[in-house]
Amino acid sequence: MSRQRSDSDMRRRQPLPWEREGTPQYYSSLQNKRQQAKKINLPANTSFKPNDDSKLDTSNTRKGEALPINTSFETNIGSSLPNGSNSGSDEETDSNNNVPVIEYEYLEGEGYISSSQPHEVRSLHNVTVDYSEGSVHLNDENTSSSFPSSDIPVVSQGSWLQFSLKRTQVVKDLIITSLKQSTTGNGGRQCSRIQLQDLIRMIRSAEMNINLLNDVRIRALEDLEKFLSEKKSLQGEINTLEMKLAETVARLKVATEEKIHVELLEDQLEKLRIELSSREELEQDMNNVVSSSQFDIVSSFSQEIDSLRSENMTLQDELQALKAELSHITGTEQRVQTLEDERSLLQSSFRELECKLAASHEDVLKISSLKSERKSLYEKVEDIQTLLDKATEQAEQAIEALKQNQELLKKVDWLEESVSKPNYKLSSEKIQQHTELMQQNIELLDNRLQNSDEATHYYIKLCQDSMKEFQDTLNALKEESKKRQEHGSVRDKPSEFWSNLLLLVDGWFLEKKISVDQVKLLREMIWNRERSISDSYMSMQGKSEREIISTFLRLTSPTTGERLHIIHIAAEMAPVAKVGGLGDVVTGLSKALHRKGHLVEIVLPKYDCMQYETIQDLKVLDMPVESYFDRQLFKNKIWVGTVEGLPVYFIEPLHPSKFFWRNQFYGESDDFKRFSYFSRAALELILQAGKKPDIIHCHDWQTAFVAPLYWDLYVPKELNSARICFTCHNFEYQGSAPASELASCGLDVHQLNRPDRMQDHSANGRVNPVKGAVVFSNIVTTVSPTYAQEVRGSEGGRGLQDTINAYSKKFVGILNGIDTDAWNPATDPFLKVQYHSNDIDGKAENKEALRRYLKLSSANSRQPLVACITRLVPQKGVHIIKHAIYRTLELGGQFVLLGSSPVPEIQREFEEICDHFKTHEHARLILKYDEALSHLIYAASDMLIIPSIFEPCGLTQMIAMRYGSVPIVRKTGGLNDSVFDFDDNTIPAHYRNGYTFLKANEQGFNNALKRAFNHYMNDADSWKQLVQKVMNLDFSWDSSAPLYEELYHMSIARARSRD
Repeated sequence: MSRQRSDSDMRRRQPLPWEREGTPQYYSSLQNKRQQAKKINLPANTSFKPNDDSKLDTSNTRKGEALPINTSFETNIGSSLPNGSNSGSDEETDSNNNVPVIEYEYLEGEGYISSSQPHEVRSLHNVTVDYSEGSVHLNDENTSSSFPSSDIPVVSQGSWLQFSLKRTQVVKDLIITSLKQSTTGNGGRQCSRIQLQDLIRMIRSAEMNINLLNDVRIRALEDLEKFLSEKKSLQGEINTLEMKLAETVARLKVATEEKIHVELLEDQLEKLRIELSSREELEQDMNNVVSSSQFDIVSSFSQEIDSLRSENMTLQDELQALKAELSHITGTEQRVQTLEDERSLLQSSFRELECKLAASHEDVLKISSLKSERKSLYEKVEDIQTLLDKATEQAEQAIEALKQNQELLKKVDWLEESVSKPNYKLSSEKIQQHTELMQQNIELLDNRLQNSDEATHYYIKLCQDSMKEFQDTLNALKEESKKRQEHGSVRDKPSEFWSNLLLLVDGWFLEKKISVDQVKLLREMIWNRERSISDSYMSMQGKSEREIISTFLRLTSPTTGERLHIIHIAAEMAPVAKVGGLGDVVTGLSKALHRKGHLVEIVLPKYDCMQYETIQDLKVLDMPVESYFDRQLFKNKIWVGTVEGLPVYFIEPLHPSKFFWRNQFYGESDDFKRFSYFSRAALELILQAGKKPDIIHCHDWQTAFVAPLYWDLYVPKELNSARICFTCHNFEYQGSAPASELASCGLDVHQLNRPDRMQDHSANGRVNPVKGAVVFSNIVTTVSPTYAQEVRGSEGGRGLQDTINAYSKKFVGILNGIDTDAWNPATDPFLKVQYHSNDIDGKAENKEALRRYLKLSSANSRQPLVACITRLVPQKGVHIIKHAIYRTLELGGQFVLLGSSPVPEIQREFEEICDHFKTHEHARLILKYDEALSHLIYAASDMLIIPSIFEPCGLTQMIAMRYGSVPIVRKTGGLNDSVFDFDDNTIPAHYRNGYTFLKANEQGFNNALKRAFNHYMNDADSWKQLVQKVMNLDFSWDSSAPLYEELYHMSIARARSRD
């Protein structure tokens, strides 16, 4: 029978059972056919070329596309090719593809038709698709790929879909090509039955791939729709929060406008009163001057007086209207105050409920722990009872053995007596036998007695061991019970406890009090029910929310065992170069970090007016550092020394302008150039010294240039190991200047003078260094949590509120500390008498010494002494300070002021007041700064006032409390974070440490001062307790430095995770 059949015969024929797809026989037959193919390892010079009718052109083939399938490959092994294959001497080398090709022999005798292109039949099982860096052979498990699997590139889902579509298209093209060749091949031969089945199977496989691709696409669309819906819901929540925020801002704005309006009305009322009194005086004078001979003049004056009277009546009407409006506004203010009181009451009630809820949770925990403890006690008591029963039984056995021993001893004694009696008349043999028998019995009795003694000792020891075990068990039980009472079992805590804890943490996150990373870590700790977070929460009961958050965040901080290299670049450092609180912060923070084991260095300008006597081992290095400025390189002398035990680098620019030889630290017309030069020179010093710091910490606008300089110019120079931390100590001072001056230090003005970078809010042609530091730093801090909230608004932010809010995730407020070594009344050399919290009698002696030094009256030792140590600038509330002098004297106290003003008008005004009280016995003004005198005033004063309009942090109140002086402050900034009113019952008693007022006016201050005077004068014992309490408060850097340390570690960890 001919092996060639017509197409109709092939269509009518049904496949045999073992030829049907899906049967084991089918796969076995197909596998055998595949295994008969032979691989040919091609030599390195193997080439290929297209058939005559289809030339291969790879010039237009893009990377990732398949090569044409209808390609005839040639090898040098001609004997393995069938007749008609292109195996000749014409060999060409393809320079674009040197990958050896695997060619398979076609199958003979298995239904395959011999052709001139046997590789096309085998290519049904071996489809080559080029992708990315190489070609991947899609074949069965017995076919190897053209490169190792490890070299196959990993593709995304979209790339895999394209790859699958391309594979399907290749299979279709291959099938069509094979069908065409099978119908037009040599001699018109047709495809065999097995070949058609292979083709059908591959078509089905291609359809299945298409269906799978459609399913994947549908799922991807569903996921996309789900993501869009979630995004929409989140956007809705964001819009709701924004509406609430806008509403709150609007309310605050209305309240502020009403307050301003009231103040304006009060001013107008006062002016009207003054004008009215002056007119009445004028009228009285006119009446006295008038005489009978001047009637005409009087009549004219009378007419004028009448007009004045009518005008006065009009003014009175207006005054009444103003009074009515003022009373209405006062009533509104009273209603607002009433609502505020109600809010405070509700808040306190809510806190009480929280405490009660926590107490109930503790009771539930105690009950559950007691239940479990009772159960374990019962079990252990049963065990002990069993041990006691055993011990009793053993003791009874020991007693019984002792009785037997006694009986045996009696028998032995009787036998010995019997043997010794001479009245036995027996034969010698019987006596001998009897004696031997008696000896044997005696030996037997001795053995039994010895065994009995050993058993008795054994039982006694066993009883003693049992009693000891019982005692040990009882002690362990008591210890375990004690531990359970102290700590409780974490696992025994009810689910409500963990649920409330989780809600508390989520609430902090929604209120923007903690970051995303922090809330994730806290959630994980709560889900795992870790003891650390449970114990921390239980130990913080009754504490403020800020303290609880701070405690929880310490649990999330990474390990602090790693030592860091920290470099501070600053314009001040106490005591060598100090103007304000910045110098104290740099020194105090650096010393605290140094004590924790970190390497801390400071870089300062070398001012000519520094306190050189405070520098140890000052010397110049023989390594001048060159830095760029104004398109030139200038040399800088580098001086080194130690200040307060810390290594300090001083940079002395060899610049014609002598930037730091001006006999003052600040206040020069070219301050922008001076400190931009210093910032670049400091980074150049770090680079040329080969340092690799972990943290570069810059302070205030004077060194804010460090942040953009570091990222734009020095990271490309391989100074890239550090994270930048910027601390702004006062947002009122921002150092803005014309944008052109920024080019002097090498920064690109065109790139940085943009609204999203350094462009100042006041004008397009000005740049703001503080804004640049906020944008370019990894960490941005300010000096108290309350001030961090205040600067987010327009009043506190001074134009930077939008930038601060945009970068709020890296912005945090940390309360400053004080150097408790420098400010210590127990060791202070400037005091007349040193003292401490347990013995405050020395405070009275220092008070007397100050009175003698300032020539104040010492007649009444209980007369309260009020002090004020400050810079006299508008920020410090100079109008309230002036009022405080007179008000203190009215209340019967004494007042001492130490400070000066850089504002000439304010300085002249206080000089006049100083002259007025020059010989007064109860008031004295010292209009300069005197370090030694300040220490004595802190120690001598009973109260210290800080009526600041705004105060970023303030160290004065902390120093005052360190020396036992009770602070009277306005609730703003860091003052609000460190001083809590003694009479505020909503605050826990152990936090109340001073007197506060809210409004920045004389009335609010009067109330706080009068309450403090009443407390001092009427309850001396309570005042003494208050003094001792404030002296024991910890405002050291040891409390604040760990927060900076935590920020440093978190920033470094984030950078490493991205690397």
